Amino acid sequence: MTTRIVSLLGVLFTLAFTQAFSVQKPNVILCMTDDQGWGDTGYNGHPHIKTPHLDRMSREGVTFTRFYSAAAMCSPTRGSCYTGRNPYRFGVTFAMKGMLEATELPLSTVLKKEGYTTGHFGKWHLGTLSKKKGDQKRWGGFAGNPARYYCPPWERDVDVCFVTESKVPTWDPLIDPGSIKGKNPATPDPNKPYGNDYFVGPGKTVTENTRGDDSRVIMDRALPFIQGAVKKEQPFLAVIWFHTPHSPVVGGPKHRNRYADKPEPAQHYYACITAMDEQVGRLRAELKKLGVSDNTMLWFCSDNGPARQGSPRHVGSNGGLSGHKLSIQEGGIRVPGLLVWPNRLKKPRTVAAPCVTSDYFPTILDVLGIPLRKDRVYDGISLLPLILGERQTRGRSIGFLNKNGAEAVWMGDRHKMIVTSKRIQLFDIPKDPHEKEDLSSKLPDLKNRMESELAEWKAGVMKELNAVKN
Repeated sequence: MTTRIVSLLGVLFTLAFTQAFSVQKPNVILCMTDDQGWGDTGYNGHPHIKTPHLDRMSREGVTFTRFYSAAAMCSPTRGSCYTGRNPYRFGVTFAMKGMLEATELPLSTVLKKEGYTTGHFGKWHLGTLSKKKGDQKRWGGFAGNPARYYCPPWERDVDVCFVTESKVPTWDPLIDPGSIKGKNPATPDPNKPYGNDYFVGPGKTVTENTRGDDSRVIMDRALPFIQGAVKKEQPFLAVIWFHTPHSPVVGGPKHRNRYADKPEPAQHYYACITAMDEQVGRLRAELKKLGVSDNTMLWFCSDNGPARQGSPRHVGSNGGLSGHKLSIQEGGIRVPGLLVWPNRLKKPRTVAAPCVTSDYFPTILDVLGIPLRKDRVYDGISLLPLILGERQTRGRSIGFLNKNGAEAVWMGDRHKMIVTSKRIQLFDIPKDPHEKEDLSSKLPDLKNRMESELAEWKAGVMKELNAVKN
């Protein structure tokens, strides 16, 4: 009898410990904007755009001064967030080209096995949502074979979805805004659909509560998911990927009025970013109200640099860096990067070491004490020592690929090498963030070493890419 009692007590203790540990697991929220430049925030010095809630995150948490998107455009960067791997390894090399292959191990799958509930809200961009109908703006790899690239989040262990396959207008997202070029753009026809849908499941689209600011529309779906998880006392992963400020750029009247003294294109661009920032503030307020803000890792970044000025209403700022979206210069891949996590980050901190979206996956697994699998190469690293102030340097280089591998970057803590078919350049980024002085001839030994390291890394990535293609 005594043995049975001791055994029973042991079981109860184990259950109690497991439940207590489950409660301790941090919630994870990955917020991302679309085409927001490094300079498109108040805390990074934009002279006009008002982002009080992002500025507050910067004052209270970790500000990454050299945070990078894994690619110079959208889909590849998004793939890196879910996998911790360079997106070329699994065939996502351009916008709407490739998908989150079934052979990958996404963050949603890992966390679901750890007892998390998972949700994705806003832009998906990692595969088609329908084999036949869905995103009517398809192009790139998706256009010719939507069935081959069918990869909705609900087939990647995401429990709750409210997603579009690609872009939508930043105001009235399901309505065609008409031409937004020139000083007198056409008045939108409320009866003309834009052509993209919000999906919530297989063959299920919704149109209810989709008028007005798109960031608010997205947050209206994300918050009930979070509320439900808290009510069930279940840790959650919420991926919230805003469409703002990707084209079509349309600002709502309330936020445009805040910029009434600015030219019409800037009014729209600034307005949609401020409207998005407002929703980040709304999210933080709800987390606090629910009593889970302290135990939530809230990350924020953009998927690449700003679109080139000249695109309709795109007046995004790279903060004085060189290059824009599609370029592997700093302005194309350096983006706003923030983290608040009050339970572990008691004081604000600045991380100057280079960090990248591929680091999300290893960092979160490190926090949970889950080792990375040995059957694949991870390009990201755990940022935990950096964000806790235990070290100041990254210690491992970051590789970037562009234009199907014709362009490449190898970036260390200090130096960045850019390799194209025309030339090899070497820059001291902390000293020369604008990439003005090419040091390749002055530092030949460093150039040769970095070139060799890049070649070895690239060969491994392209080998995996070719395997996916075949």
